Amino acid sequence: MDINRAKEIAASPVMEDVRYNGVPIYIQHVDDANETARIYPLSEPEQEMEVPLRSLAEASSAMAMEVDEVACRASLDGN
Repeated sequence: MDINRAKEIAASPVMEDVRYNGVPIYIQHVDDANETARIYPLSEPEQEMEVPLRSLAEASSAMAMEVDEVACRASLDGN
């Protein structure tokens, strides 16, 4: 995940669908220097952890990437 997007999500009052290893999480804080985020799984708020930003994904953007990938494969198969 992009550092600016992660900071935007952390500061927003709106809950975004962000996932870590497929698990819905809440971003508490973003560390610019280390490019990490302090998170916890929504189902286990007491289980806080520090993870690399690159390991976080918005569910909507992951879905968009999957759709693009399928469309690309379909166009390759059709030719």
